[in-house]
Amino acid sequence: MLATAVIMFREILEASLIIAIVLGASREIAGRGRWVAAGIGLGLLGASIVAVLANVASSEFSGNGQAVLNAVILLSAVAMLTWHNVWMSSHARVLSAEVKGVGLDVQSGQRPLTALLVITMVAVMREGSEAVLFLWAIATGGEQSPNMLIGGLGGVIVGMLVGMLLYFGLLRIPARHFFSITSWLILLLASGLAAQAAGFLNQIGLLPALGNGVWNTSNILSQSSLVGQLLHILVGYIARPSGIEVVFYAGTFLTMLTLMRAYGSNRGRQVKAKINPD
Repeated sequence: MLATAVIMFREILEASLIIAIVLGASREIAGRGRWVAAGIGLGLLGASIVAVLANVASSEFSGNGQAVLNAVILLSAVAMLTWHNVWMSSHARVLSAEVKGVGLDVQSGQRPLTALLVITMVAVMREGSEAVLFLWAIATGGEQSPNMLIGGLGGVIVGMLVGMLLYFGLLRIPARHFFSITSWLILLLASGLAAQAAGFLNQIGLLPALGNGVWNTSNILSQSSLVGQLLHILVGYIARPSGIEVVFYAGTFLTMLTLMRAYGSNRGRQVKAKINPD
């Protein structure tokens, strides 16, 4: 439930911020609401198509094929989460300015009104498609549908609320703080998904176990307990992991963290260079 809420909160907040910036920058334009609303509608349609295609693909597999599909879904989610965190760490500083620039260009007549539709549609479709893939990966990892529904709705509501508060100026907390916290949660979530993918591939013999039961913390925290299940879904807790699961977890964690730090610091230097060319 919590993992679903974090994912939906992050995706909805990002889309809401982009929409809020577009609306704010194009405040003086008549009819801007219709174009932005149309962009939101088309974006949701695109995300829905992704969800339908994902469901069709899932129904075509069974047995070992289902295990392979599950692993592919999980690893695809890990790849997108990695790209997502790395991209945000390197572009978050300039994203607001770039989106605002589009709105101002439309207001000054340098770009057509359709630019509002396009940027809104792309934002909603991208975040919606990512959310579909991430939620599917979480479901593959064992999350129950009722819990996903509750967590997802909670994340959507909170994300929209925070976006609205930021737009109307009622919340002054910098958005980067939200992204910093959720980036760490997503880092742990992605590492856990990678370990689960390794477990699926090991079960059907495509990957070696590298040792069964590297450690056993069942006596301390059972994986079947409420807390154990929550930690399994949120951060990939496994009471008795195989060696390959540990390798995938640690490898994913270190790779994501290294890329986030490297691209984040490099982007920071580029921004400072533009501000202070001397």
